Amino acid sequence: MLRHSINNRWYGKQRPVRRGDQGFTLVEVILSLALTATLLGLLSTGVYVVARDWNSNADRLDRNLDEALSILQIDRALHGAFPHGYIDPDTSTRYVYFVGEDDYLSWVSTVSPQRQPGLMTWELFSNEEGVHLSLAPAYSDFPGDRLEQTEPELVLPNYRASYSFLYQELDESRQWRDDWFGDEMQSLPLAVHVLFTPIDDQNGTLEELEVVARIASNQHRNLRPSLFQGDSTSRSLFQDN
Repeated sequence: MLRHSINNRWYGKQRPVRRGDQGFTLVEVILSLALTATLLGLLSTGVYVVARDWNSNADRLDRNLDEALSILQIDRALHGAFPHGYIDPDTSTRYVYFVGEDDYLSWVSTVSPQRQPGLMTWELFSNEEGVHLSLAPAYSDFPGDRLEQTEPELVLPNYRASYSFLYQELDESRQWRDDWFGDEMQSLPLAVHVLFTPIDDQNGTLEELEVVARIASNQHRNLRPSLFQGDSTSRSLFQDN
């Protein structure tokens, strides 16, 4: 009887629905979507920043590796410098090939980047783009003529190279000078100092680089070197007064 009266009490009335059975409201759905979009945006931004830094570091690493390889090749070529003799067709006189100025350098080396047999003529010069390298085989004629027919390659972008050359005075003291011409000295310098200075370094990521290469074979076996090598007014002891 009691159960029947209770059933009659709720008959025709809607049973109350608990909170958990109603689902999400429109406001809750909108807030959830907004929060999801925010999280996805933050995640996308983080991935972009990480990828950008990764690519930047990879590019910097590749650039540093290319610079290191170029400088290593130049260093090896200077250590392998050879007192190559050539004959001047106008005077039939033999001279040593080496052209060194404060912003230009050309020499003959036993080192070749392509590992080609024989001697190789190297040429380094700078312009607004950077340091350029030219290569040409060295024969018995003047090597500079063959260099003019080659296409220079940019090996160190955004750098400028300057050179100085080590020689020995008569009192056996050693000094540096800003130029060296093989046809005047009839020999090579004792060493070459190369300073690579950054140009147009807007990001401040470039550093000064240098090479100091000692030349072991600096004298030609059949040519007598000049003994006065201190300045442009020097002359050989074997010249007449």
